[in-house]
Amino acid sequence: MERTMNESGWRGSADLWWEAAYNALLEAGVDAVKIQPLAKKLGLSRTSFYWFFKDREALLDALIARWREKNTGNLVKQSEAYAETVAEAMLNVFDCWLDSALFDARFEFAVRSWALQSPEILAEVQAADRQRLDALGRMLMRFGLGEASADVRARTIYLVQIGYISMQTQEDISVRMKRIPQYVEVFTGHPPAQNEIDRFYARHGYPE
Repeated sequence: MERTMNESGWRGSADLWWEAAYNALLEAGVDAVKIQPLAKKLGLSRTSFYWFFKDREALLDALIARWREKNTGNLVKQSEAYAETVAEAMLNVFDCWLDSALFDARFEFAVRSWALQSPEILAEVQAADRQRLDALGRMLMRFGLGEASADVRARTIYLVQIGYISMQTQEDISVRMKRIPQYVEVFTGHPPAQNEIDRFYARHGYPE
């Protein structure tokens, strides 16, 4: 992480300010993402902020850009990842729901909550929803599903997961892992082969 210094001391870095903003958003919502409280938490001067961001709006834009890149970008990539069967493709997408490095569920919840009070952010969320649904639909169509069937199944896949996030569902990992083969069959019409589910479990360290 690059740090900027001057005669009065450390100003921090863009990443440091972004991380503080991210944590504030997750903990208390967008109204907590304000320059002075962030500066106080970081032990930096308010003026240090302006070395890295033009204003608060620029910081908020950076949050949305990172959310878009991480959550939407990785979901799309996972839907396009190599798979020999539709069940394997579905398990690639399921990686997002189990690996926060691919898809940050807390960030997703925070941005969707933010969208309730901002038409601009609501538009961002709606655009992301369309992009993600389109990606899931294309994934299913690669394996021979018709457009109408792929659309409905993509919506089922996606809306179930957004429901998990929006309801802040807490599910024991062993319970969720046992449900995944059935979810795959419901979502795609095909159960995963044992070697597919074994590979999926192995890459998520299950069982320990």
